[in-house]
Amino acid sequence: MLILFNKPMGVLCQFTDTRSPTTRPTLSGFALPGGVYPAGRLDRDSEGLLLLTDDGRQQARIADSRSKTPKTYLVQVEGAPTEADLAPLRDGVTLKDGPTRPAQARLIAPPAIWARDPPVRFRKSVPDRWIEITLTEGRNRQVRRMTAHIGFPTLRLVRWRIGPHAVDALAPGTWARASGAATV
Repeated sequence: MLILFNKPMGVLCQFTDTRSPTTRPTLSGFALPGGVYPAGRLDRDSEGLLLLTDDGRQQARIADSRSKTPKTYLVQVEGAPTEADLAPLRDGVTLKDGPTRPAQARLIAPPAIWARDPPVRFRKSVPDRWIEITLTEGRNRQVRRMTAHIGFPTLRLVRWRIGPHAVDALAPGTWARASGAATV
């Protein structure tokens, strides 16, 4: 079984929170089917597609960066990057933990997606733009670190697609079973 879940911002990618003295929202609050576990992670301050499965092999394959499963993110950044500013992302940048694989990156119009709660801060004097970035690896906070590296900090990060699966019409906090025999 493969579950597509639209993880809201602020929710941990686990079923229990054992590290915080105050309870933070977890996956247990969304009536997900029993016996499924996240295949990979999505930071608490990020939102969008999270895959869950009851198949250990599939879970490992999705989460393993060696599988090179493409993951696509819609990223709102502070500032007004140009296509030329995105060239380093396409070539691969060197972060503190080493060089990244080349990414696909392009400027996009603001996507027609759900409003975020809380909303992204708005500043009249500082523009923002949206970028679509596709990675074939998944390091900790990688997209945020890559956009900061080129001088455009991430304001909002939405994972839109993992392999053939997209969040599409799923509202935040809702889930659906993957249709057919599609796997990652």
